[in-house]
Amino acid sequence: MTSIHDVAKAAGVSISTVSYALSGNRPVSENTRSRIEAAVRELGYQPNAGARMLAGRRTHIFALTEPLRPDTHAPTHMAFVLATSVAARKRGYDILLLTDEQASAGMSRVTASDLVDAVLVLDVAPDDERVAIARSIRTPTIFIGIPDDSEGLHCVDLDFHGAGSLAVDRLVHAGHRSIALIGQASLAYQRSNFPRRLLNGFEARAEERGVDHSFSASGETVTDPRAVRRAVETALDDGASALVVHAADDVHEIALAVLAERGLAVGTDISVLSAGASFDTANLSAAVDTIPLIPQLSCDLAVDLAVRSLEESLTPSVHLIPPEYREVGSVAPPRLG
Repeated sequence: MTSIHDVAKAAGVSISTVSYALSGNRPVSENTRSRIEAAVRELGYQPNAGARMLAGRRTHIFALTEPLRPDTHAPTHMAFVLATSVAARKRGYDILLLTDEQASAGMSRVTASDLVDAVLVLDVAPDDERVAIARSIRTPTIFIGIPDDSEGLHCVDLDFHGAGSLAVDRLVHAGHRSIALIGQASLAYQRSNFPRRLLNGFEARAEERGVDHSFSASGETVTDPRAVRRAVETALDDGASALVVHAADDVHEIALAVLAERGLAVGTDISVLSAGASFDTANLSAAVDTIPLIPQLSCDLAVDLAVRSLEESLTPSVHLIPPEYREVGSVAPPRLG
């Protein structure tokens, strides 16, 4: 089955250029367009004609493209896979899980064969190659996450920028004037844009509120316990009275262990807030306030958009889920002296 990859290779251009030429979303030179059209004719490439969108021709299968890489944080990703599967099943759809590390290959394959009614995209990268495919096919495609270039796409995600801002607001309201953010490994800020969005929201609001703030990654490519320890210890030595943690549960536990070793009681001597956590923070060694990332909310909305797109023409847009604050008592006014 000929794919958009084959057309791009034959024409000597990128996948995105083929996408722009076929969709007309962006201008392409006449010479390039001619090469692409020639490749399309020669290879017999046919973008999905949309016939299955007729009620009687649907497969009642959604593709879920979720590339599994060596550094994939399985608990977080599987939480989204499960939430998507449950949401789809409630609407009468099954999920075909595509785990190719080269994510675009599986997506091209199933859409070219008319095997699925819609595509749901997880683990969205800033420059995700699946964006070009989504723009070149007629198969409804919903991104659970936001690429840097979201023009013409349906995207669903937590408002991470808002979550970072909310974390600062709650701590400043409690009286804190020095706040440290312990984030994910540095690689995450290159591979995904949601950590950057939360960091940007945190820093922008801290600047706006006039409070001292710092940021430290929890490692280079994966969590490094020594890096987390250094980050927490440095923040405390520099006078931080509150910590915001945006990382996996192991980073939270390391941070809490450092605080315990220093004899600091969470919610009394030090304030701690978890932002954008998709795991159950109730299982941590100390209870912490949280601004959660709830997979069910994102996935329910994504599946709803996919189903609706089969019935009507939807205007592409980015749907941001407002952050919510869950309080358990880990944020309190800073101790004097």
